[in-house]
Amino acid sequence: MTLAPVPGRRDAPATRLSGRPAVRAVSGSVVGRHHQVELLVAVLDCGAHVLLEGPPGTGKTTLLRAVAAAGEMPFVFVEGNAELTPGRLVGHFDPSRLLETGYRPDVFVDGPLVEALREGALLYVEEINRVPEETLNVLLTVMSEGELHVPRLGRVLAADGFRLVAAMNPFDIVGTARISSAVYDRVCRITMGYQSAEDEAEVVALRAPQVGEAWRARVVDLVRRTREHPDIRIGSSVRGAIDTVRLACSLGGLRELPPESWRTGLDAATVALSGRIRLQESCGRSPEAVVRELYEAVFGAEPTEDDGDDAGERGAPGGA
Repeated sequence: MTLAPVPGRRDAPATRLSGRPAVRAVSGSVVGRHHQVELLVAVLDCGAHVLLEGPPGTGKTTLLRAVAAAGEMPFVFVEGNAELTPGRLVGHFDPSRLLETGYRPDVFVDGPLVEALREGALLYVEEINRVPEETLNVLLTVMSEGELHVPRLGRVLAADGFRLVAAMNPFDIVGTARISSAVYDRVCRITMGYQSAEDEAEVVALRAPQVGEAWRARVVDLVRRTREHPDIRIGSSVRGAIDTVRLACSLGGLRELPPESWRTGLDAATVALSGRIRLQESCGRSPEAVVRELYEAVFGAEPTEDDGDDAGERGAPGGA
């Protein structure tokens, strides 16, 4: 199945994204995202642009990179922030050469947008709700017309295969702006929530050192509870579980203790999670206190000297 061309674009070698084989290939490399893989492959195949919405750590970038790799599609990454001006996105004429030759096409230094247009690439704009409005307006024209007009350079047509894929965290309100209806009108929207506990445990197993399966599952449980605690406005993503396991293994090595030891696990969880969670404004507690409360709910109370340091693992309530 070949990516459908978009009207107004110049002819170029088509990028191939075979439907079912691509879905199978990507689903095998992205944990627990078969449904979103199907949707993304279909959206790109039909010629549409797409917006991936979801909290941090839900695999938006991983998913898109996997799809691009499966289809052998060129991939251009843009970090969305307040400094992403139209000039930085589009490109500029080299000032040193401009004085010698004037405004010639070969003097123009392509920005990520022009690069993606020429190559027929996937242009991935991360955190699009942090991008200034004047920069978004440039993207609106490209999405609608499949071309870009650059002063003194001329018309840049999108090669076949060009797609804009944007991503955003709709729950973050600091340094962001509302996405206009004009943007939503030009994209298909795919939401990505948190994965299941089993899928998140598998992600941790793939990206962190090997530890006991039961203890790793409890770390995932701890992180998932940060998303439901009444004092927490924004909980941690699975990255918090990955870092907790990594830290516990490093701390355990320094202390000559197993990573599953109660105090080692608590210290690792505190360092990994206290900066990731956002407390409710009305909460008078510290992030460290909330993390400890959740840790004790999963791993049990701190063991006494008689219990030994591994009592938290032996007697943890787990589902408490």
